Amino acid sequence: MHDLLAGIALGGGGYALTRAMVARGMRWYRHGDGVSRASTAHGRNADAVVPASSTLMDRAAAASQVDPLATLPHMLDLLPGACIVFGPRGDLAHASTSARDMFGDTLGAIVRHPATQQVLEQLSTTAETTVTLDVPVRRVVRVLLRRIAPSAPGGRGVVVALLEDRTGQDALDRMRGDFVAHASHELRTPLAALSGFIETLRGPAANDAPARARFLGIMAGQAERMLRLLDRLSYLSRVQMVEHQRPRTRIDVAPVVARAMDEARPLLEGADITCALDVAPDIMPVMADGDQIVQVMLNLVGNAIRYAPGVAGRRARVDVTVANATGRDGGPHAPWPCGGGVVVCVRDNGPGIPARYLPRVTEQFYRVPGQVQQGTGLGLAIVKHIVDRHGGRLQIESREGEGTSCTLWLPPAEEGARDRRNGAIPPA
Repeated sequence: MHDLLAGIALGGGGYALTRAMVARGMRWYRHGDGVSRASTAHGRNADAVVPASSTLMDRAAAASQVDPLATLPHMLDLLPGACIVFGPRGDLAHASTSARDMFGDTLGAIVRHPATQQVLEQLSTTAETTVTLDVPVRRVVRVLLRRIAPSAPGGRGVVVALLEDRTGQDALDRMRGDFVAHASHELRTPLAALSGFIETLRGPAANDAPARARFLGIMAGQAERMLRLLDRLSYLSRVQMVEHQRPRTRIDVAPVVARAMDEARPLLEGADITCALDVAPDIMPVMADGDQIVQVMLNLVGNAIRYAPGVAGRRARVDVTVANATGRDGGPHAPWPCGGGVVVCVRDNGPGIPARYLPRVTEQFYRVPGQVQQGTGLGLAIVKHIVDRHGGRLQIESREGEGTSCTLWLPPAEEGARDRRNGAIPPA
């Protein structure tokens, strides 16, 4: 792709590529089905084509009479890579179709980033830089810039940039570091327990059948804990690898939530818990990954079922509601970023979470101190990354002694489609 940008610069701007592609298209056109050739027996060139192709040549010739760089935006739209054109003030003048599809509303942040602007100010011919964005989700983009001189004296030169998404590789590198820093610590406790019990079974408890049975049960529990931890880490890594890619599937949330509730039924076996699902009529569609939304609901409902029975003398209850967000007709939509969308709420009447711990509950491996039931500390972290990928919001509210509610907002389908189509690109 970098060679293509060099070819634009060396070949006289966009017209050089236009001419090459037109010539290639004409060769295909001449040899394609249903195209008449003039017979050589009548003294005509065998490569002559019917007047339809001459119209194409006329258009190419007309394009050569104008500034060749005027065709550059159209040429960039034909390339598979993400390309943008900078305006004379360092603003975004044009973004190719691939750039809008790949980066959407983050294009403006890439252009305005200090690293991009600094290289742009000092650019002579070619340069490259790396842009790191931390909000709304982390993205790492390699930016290759080339200044294209005007094709004629007094003409206007432009700066073209190729955007290479390095987010996946960056996520992989960070996951390796996280595993060493966090997962090894989390695995140390169950491994130490297993080692201790094995040593005991080999020594003092070698012939003690009751102790052996008890220790084997504990060891099995510790092994299952490690398996759950590794499964969660593996799933979290897969989510992080695609977190920067918005889902493109239009789905109805209600049946997805109902599916998640069915999969969560085994958690209610043997538990004195009332679990209810309330779905409002006419739920609007959203752009989402159905499997990931099911995982979000399983994590939220699983937490609610786990902690709801924590208040003595009160029957445990978990309520799940699905409704359209307020403001869908242009009214106030606080606290959501835009009107419309779908709100899913999971509420329990358990002991609640102290307010001082709420800001940290979505951190990896964080567990609220003092809770009897302890999970892997990854469930809400997975939820947060999935919600970020969907461009949604997650609100967690809790009152001690009253319970906890987790509210998920997903943007409407038309909002997500408009973001990808427009890409938040100012007019050229």
